[in-house]
Amino acid sequence: MKTLRPYLLMFTFLGTTTGLAVSLSPKLFIHFLSIGIFSLAGFHVTMSTIPNLKAKFVKAKVTGVDMCKQNAEPIPEAMGVIAGSVFLITMSLFIPIPFLQFDKTRVFDDLQFESLIAALLSICCMVLLGFVDDILDLRWLHKLTLPTIASFPLLTVYAVTYNCTWVLLPKPFSFALNLGIFYYVYMAMMAVFCTNAINILAGINGLEVGQSLIISLSVLIFNLIEITSTSWKVHLFSITFILPFICVSSALLWYNWYPAEIFVGDTYCYFAGMTFAVVGILGHFSKTMLLFFIPQIFNFLFSCPQLFHFVPCPRHRLPKYNPKTNLMNNSHFEYNPKQLGIIGYLCLKFARLFRLCHEQTISPNKVICTNFTLINLVILWFGPKREDAVVRILLFIQIACSAIAFFLRYYIVQFIY
Repeated sequence: MKTLRPYLLMFTFLGTTTGLAVSLSPKLFIHFLSIGIFSLAGFHVTMSTIPNLKAKFVKAKVTGVDMCKQNAEPIPEAMGVIAGSVFLITMSLFIPIPFLQFDKTRVFDDLQFESLIAALLSICCMVLLGFVDDILDLRWLHKLTLPTIASFPLLTVYAVTYNCTWVLLPKPFSFALNLGIFYYVYMAMMAVFCTNAINILAGINGLEVGQSLIISLSVLIFNLIEITSTSWKVHLFSITFILPFICVSSALLWYNWYPAEIFVGDTYCYFAGMTFAVVGILGHFSKTMLLFFIPQIFNFLFSCPQLFHFVPCPRHRLPKYNPKTNLMNNSHFEYNPKQLGIIGYLCLKFARLFRLCHEQTISPNKVICTNFTLINLVILWFGPKREDAVVRILLFIQIACSAIAFFLRYYIVQFIY
C-alpha cells in the first residue's frame, strides 16, 4: 500500500487537472489527455529508476554526507539528473502529439514547434551543467555565465516568434516603453536568477524539490486561469512543460523527503530553474513568474552581504545539527568590527534593526553573527527545530507567498496599471 500511495496521489492529481482543463477548454481534450498520460509515465519511470540506480551512484562515488544527521553513511548525490533526463525523454517523445492534425486543425503551429525545441535545448544544457557542477564543483563565475549562454536559444526564438520588448509603466505614467535590447538582457538575467535562486535556498532534505513543486503548481493554476484568454496557446505551451515537471519532481521528492535516501544536487536546481525560465519567457508571463519567487528573491537579497563578501561568508552556511537534541541550530560567521567596511557595517546595522540576525560579542576583535539565509532566519525566529519541521515552515512560507502573488496579480494590479 505504501508503494501504491504515490501513484494514487499522482493519478488523482492528473485526473483532477485534466478534468478541470477540459471543462475550461473542451476542444483541447486530446492534448490534455496525452500530456497527462505522458506525465504519469514520467512519474512511474522516475519512481522505478531511482532505487535501481542508487547503488550505481554510490559505486561511482557520486555521493554526499548528510551534515544534519548522526549517520555519516554516503548518500547518492546528483540524483536530480534522473528526473531531468526522464523529463527530457518524456517531452521528446511527446513532440509529435501537439502537431498532429485533428479535423484539419493543429493545437500548436510551426512557431511553437521552434519554441518547444529551443526550450528543450536550454533545459538539456542546464541539466548537463548541473551534473558537471555536482561532479567538478564549478566556480561561481561558471554558474553565472553558462546559464546566460544556455538561455540564447530561448531569446532567439522569442525574437523570431514574439519580439515584444514593450513594457507598460504603472500609474501615473500609464504609457508603454520600448526597452529594445535591454528587455533581452532582462530575460537572460531572469534565466540566471531562476537557476541560481533555488540553488541558494537549499541544503536540507526536501527543500529544493519542495519549493520547486509549489512554484510549479502555482504556475499551473495561473495557466489554467488564463487558458480561456485570447493568448491560450502560450498558456497551453506552459502547461505542456509544467505537468511533466510536476510529476518527475513529485517522484524525486518521495525519495528526498526527510530522512532523505538521495540528494538531488545542483543538477535538479538548475533543471528546475531553467524550466521556470522557459515557461515564463516563452509563455509571455516572465513578470508574473517572478512573483512566485518572492521567498527566493528575499533570500537572495538577504544573502547579498555575504555573497558579495561585504561581511565574511563561510564555505557552508547551513544550520548546525545538534546530535544531542536532534535539532537544527543557527550557524554563524565571525568578523572583526575594526576590519569591517562601511557597506558591511550598514548591512549589519540594518539586519539588527529588523531582527534578521543575532550577534554575540566574544572579544573586542571577535563577534559571531548568524548567517544571512532564510533557513537561519526561520530558526532564529521560531527556535531550534528538527530538520523536517524547518522544511515545513519554509514550504508554508512558499505557499503563503504564492497566495500573495495571486492577490497582487489579480487584485492589486488594477490599481497600479
